[in-house]
Amino acid sequence: MFHSFFPQPKLFFISLVVWTLISIFGWYFFAEGLGASLGFVPVAEEQQPIDLSFFLLPENIWFYSYFLLSAVIFCGAWHLRALHHPWKLWSIWGSALIIFVTYFGVQISVVINNWRRPFGDLLVDAMAKKPGITVDNFYSLMLIFCQIAFLSMFVSIMTDFFTSHYIFRWRTAMNNFYMSKWEKLRHIEGASQRVQEDTMRFSSTLESLGISLINSVMTLVVFLPILLALSHYVTELPVIGPVANSLFWLALFWSAFGTLLLAVAGIKLPGLNFRNQRVEAAYRKELVYGEDYADRAQPLTVRELFNNVRRNYYRMYFHYMYFNVARYFYIQADALFVVFMLVPTIVAGAITYGIYQQISTAFGQVSNSFQYLVNSWTTIIELLSIHKRLKAFEAAIDDEPLPDIDQRYLEREAGVVHADG
Repeated sequence: MFHSFFPQPKLFFISLVVWTLISIFGWYFFAEGLGASLGFVPVAEEQQPIDLSFFLLPENIWFYSYFLLSAVIFCGAWHLRALHHPWKLWSIWGSALIIFVTYFGVQISVVINNWRRPFGDLLVDAMAKKPGITVDNFYSLMLIFCQIAFLSMFVSIMTDFFTSHYIFRWRTAMNNFYMSKWEKLRHIEGASQRVQEDTMRFSSTLESLGISLINSVMTLVVFLPILLALSHYVTELPVIGPVANSLFWLALFWSAFGTLLLAVAGIKLPGLNFRNQRVEAAYRKELVYGEDYADRAQPLTVRELFNNVRRNYYRMYFHYMYFNVARYFYIQADALFVVFMLVPTIVAGAITYGIYQQISTAFGQVSNSFQYLVNSWTTIIELLSIHKRLKAFEAAIDDEPLPDIDQRYLEREAGVVHADG
């Protein structure tokens, strides 16, 4: 699944995490200060531009240069190490491009968040009929928003286009690798489905999960300082009282609570999805045999196989029911959580509507990033079930014992029938 596309995947991803941490700490403890001493001075959060000039700020230009240097060092080292790997341009350099473009997309969200403050305050002032407000004030801000929105659309469209090609290259690498080992794989239950369908689902699922993960990490890197800066407006929380950096701790607590809640509620679902794919494949395979052989797909056999399908679906429906209870409870509570926590600040008149919009958006961005497992849990479940099926290929290729569930299939094919198929 991985070494067909990435060079030495275990070492590659470990080194990627280590280098990422080194780069992050290097930025905050050295490069950021060096940039300020060279004239790339950061602009205070309240004074940052609300238009496209944000991307030309000295601090952003300095960071882009730092990011480019870090990427070239890491990718260049792995390019030389994997000089003969057929997919190195896509897996190494393509990954770096996706990470950078994702970061740039998060910065666009920062500009939109900056824009919310003057627009929200202007809206409230206009409703309060304060003098000096004209339609041109609104139209000029809306024109700025349109410029940001068009840039966001362009970046998103091009990112999706490139990522789709990136993921299909990954699927091609898996397909070529598995087909080169076909003689070892053909006896595995649903081997053709695993090569054709599971590799497609694995790559497409990883596309959404991978981009979401990178986006979550980048959002935390960009929005956490903003949330910390906005925390000085929120001096008191309900029940708890005064808390330093209150918005940051609220986002961390609420996200951890949701992640733990859904992880516990959905712990059985990956195995059930895997079993569901297996019983469906067994049922489908018998019907396919019945098209060519008169002694296959007999009523008793088909009835037994379909009963296995039915039993597993009923079991899944039950477990998804209480999982969805926990999930929708959390989603509905999430809509009110930040407002509830801001009530003392709002009543005290400590913030304007524009600042409230900024806080709400920044909190939502950070909270959603921390809630990566919450938002992606059903997709992760699907990916884990696909991974289990493809893992049998890895075992067959490496001449290792097959997973128990595949051994039971081979026993059934040999005449040893189990109650659950």
